[in-house]
Amino acid sequence: MYINEVAKLTNLSAKAIRFYEQKGLIAPPDRSVNGYRQYNMQHIEALNLIREAREIGFSLPECEQLLALYRNPHRRSADVKAQTLAKIDDIDAQIAKLQQMRTKLSALAAQCPGDDSENCPIINSLSGQCCCHNA
Repeated sequence: MYINEVAKLTNLSAKAIRFYEQKGLIAPPDRSVNGYRQYNMQHIEALNLIREAREIGFSLPECEQLLALYRNPHRRSADVKAQTLAKIDDIDAQIAKLQQMRTKLSALAAQCPGDDSENCPIINSLSGQCCCHNA
């Protein structure tokens, strides 16, 4: 299969497919006589895994680990589950951080009258200025 066919089957761009090949996430495909890449079903399955894993938050190095498990006929589902649970922990930490950021932003917005005055409690707070300081 040529790259454009693989792109349609995997919902990835040809550029993304070449990128994953360059990064070593998929094996270099065989080349036809005229030099075109010839992909097989293993490439498509690996690319689908990468696409799906990326969509749920796995990084490229994590995708590489998942691909190693995918390619290992002696893999243990416990290893895959452990990596998935670790990703959930990462996401929970990101959510907590985002909630802290939201709380701080809400507090800043509540301090600001949002009127036409030059004095802005948000800018003052972010810059470390006292709220009564005028430049």
